Amino acid sequence: MAGTQSGGGARWTVAVLGAGGVGGLVGALLRRAGHEVVFLGRPQTVPGPVLTVHSVQYGDLAVPAPVHQRLTGPVDVCLLATKATSLAQALDRVPAAALGAGLVVPLLNGLEHMALLRGRYPAGQVVAGAIRVESTRVGPRVIEHTSPFTRVQLASTTAPPARVRALAVRLGEAGIDTTVRDNEPAMLWEKLSFLAPLALLTTRYGATVGQVRRYRRAELRAVVDEIAGTAGAVGVVLDPAGIVAFVDQLPPDMQSSMRRDAQAGRPTELDAIGGAVLRAAGRAGVPVPVTARLVAELGPAGPDPAG
Repeated sequence: MAGTQSGGGARWTVAVLGAGGVGGLVGALLRRAGHEVVFLGRPQTVPGPVLTVHSVQYGDLAVPAPVHQRLTGPVDVCLLATKATSLAQALDRVPAAALGAGLVVPLLNGLEHMALLRGRYPAGQVVAGAIRVESTRVGPRVIEHTSPFTRVQLASTTAPPARVRALAVRLGEAGIDTTVRDNEPAMLWEKLSFLAPLALLTTRYGATVGQVRRYRRAELRAVVDEIAGTAGAVGVVLDPAGIVAFVDQLPPDMQSSMRRDAQAGRPTELDAIGGAVLRAAGRAGVPVPVTARLVAELGPAGPDPAG
């Protein structure tokens, strides 16, 4: 596939690594907006010619969903939407030589994948992304988007700002609420500061967001405070009260992707989320006892089935 390699224009070529809840939704929205989109993965990932999305925000979408096993030609952007547990192996489907001048944009959880990507691709093409959405693949060709929002933030310490802004325009035109940030570490830590408490607590106790707020509020506040302290030690100022206030606004029946993975018996992103916090805290010398306990209790065995 040939990319335009432009900073604008009506039509981009887009590769999406991972056709799960996030990749499937974003890819479908870009395809609906008129861009050329292919998914990278095994053919059985999207075994039919059409990907269907049921969305409370966008309605029902049905878009062509071609699947390539590997990227074979340059694109304008390659969105990485795999789980952190499979990222390193999945990147074999995106050879640096085939990428051309295309941007590489991870929509992943955690912090540590950015160093991996900049070691594998030209740093000037790597843009950090953070997405807030609840979207799940419920069948081989079916995505259910259940949150009333899809919000993406972009930032890069290495890519040209004009290219980051051009990407934000394309995503915005596709109906995705997109913001460009000027501080990449702050953006990543801000997402982790609400994602990690929710992922750890909903999975550990087999709970929804509403149940965590009601029955595990002290632990929620403790983990938020511990993450804010860790971020502060590396120069990122977070607002713990604001983070808890954001959690209070989430739909009460919302679940974390980590909990869904644990329930389905799939590998979880415990290390990429909780482990990343512990490693950063260890380097900074910041005590994080509640976070450490939750990570240890989850461990390789997953959640406590008794809740």
